[in-house]
Parts: sequence; structure tokens; C-alpha cells
Amino acid sequence: MQPTPNETQIHTDELVDIREVSVDKNLPKEERIAAFIRQIKNPYRFRCGDFVVNACFAGNGVTLEECLQGILR
Repeated sequence: MQPTPNETQIHTDELVDIREVSVDKNLPKEERIAAFIRQIKNPYRFRCGDFVVNACFAGNGVTLEECLQGILR
């Protein structure tokens, strides 16, 4: 079910801008992941400036890398 325009606007205003997320690269991998998640709050929906990024996964098992390779061919 798609959100209505009003729902989208309300949630968009509350999204974290990924450009403001900063993670210490010296931390162990697990701690870097935890720090990122704490800051971004929702890794599947965030902002990058004026753009909203919605991440979703297809059920066909095609990876992002495979999709990008197909586009670049």
C-alpha cells in the first residue's frame, strides 16, 4: 500500500539526511554498523538533500550489482 501524499510529506520531514551521518572508520565493523543505524534511524528511507531515498528489495534475487552491470552494458 502506497502512502498518501500527506503521509509522505509528514514522514519526509522527519527523515534523516544521510549527509549528516558520520561514522568513525576506526571502529570495528559491528560498531560502525550500529552507529550508522542509530544515526540514520531507518536505513530503508532517508533523505539526501532534497531527495528521498526509498530502498526496497525485489523478490527475484537479482543483486544491486547485477542490476547496475545490466544498465552499464
